[in-house]
Amino acid sequence: MAARQTKASRREGKMSLGGHLVELRKRLYLSALFIVIGAVLGWFSADFLLAQLREPIFLVASEQDRVATLNYDGITSAFDLKLQIAFTVGIVISSPFWLYQIWAFFMPGLTKKEIKYTLGFMLSAIPLFLAGCAAGWYVYPHIVALMTSFAPSDDATIITAKTYFDFVLKLVLVVGVAFVLPVFLVLFNFAGLLSAQSIIKSWRIAVLVIFLFTAIATPAADVLSMFLLAIPMVLLYFAAAGIAWLHDRRQGKKQLTFSDDSPSIVPPSEPLSA
Repeated sequence: MAARQTKASRREGKMSLGGHLVELRKRLYLSALFIVIGAVLGWFSADFLLAQLREPIFLVASEQDRVATLNYDGITSAFDLKLQIAFTVGIVISSPFWLYQIWAFFMPGLTKKEIKYTLGFMLSAIPLFLAGCAAGWYVYPHIVALMTSFAPSDDATIITAKTYFDFVLKLVLVVGVAFVLPVFLVLFNFAGLLSAQSIIKSWRIAVLVIFLFTAIATPAADVLSMFLLAIPMVLLYFAAAGIAWLHDRRQGKKQLTFSDDSPSIVPPSEPLSA
């Protein structure tokens, strides 16, 4: 009965504080359920992911002729790392579900225009974020090879498993967020905070920053990886600039039409003097 009243109140746009808390608890429970289900799947794939994480270390050991191993600094470290990998995988693969729960909680309080914008933002941001994570996963072995190459050849590179996983995770997330940044540019443009002209004028700085980022993310000798990472980001930037330009042009036409349709005020003519 209470659930029906909550749904009816949300449809009418009116809900008490208690109703909001009930709805929030429901959305949080569903989000946690999806994350736990994803974590269970992540637990069974953790061994495969650990094998993939070890591969760059073995490659460093063979190419640089040094000892390089992945180490656990505590009794429970291996279990903790596997659990961390499981929940990370669970959060990533369940992201469409818990992001929808967040959107569904705020949706009744939004206007139709805001719903359209937020839905378009989600539908474009999620695949771009996942594509960015895949790109980060592709380039991280090159970064491991580059960073470990600074160690002297007479020394052994001892890598703590948790620190290594945190490094890879942060790198993958950073590249994923970098792929979503053009969507934020479009969102700011639609919100009236950023003009298309500003985005287009800054293209040289944007391209320079993108290539600097990809140059840092890939070793200097691997030019192909740098371009494979930089080209999609540059194309996404210009795609965001194009969408913003079309939006500004359409808004300008609407304002021009409105000004043409508005009645003009003609001052009354002065009476003729006798």
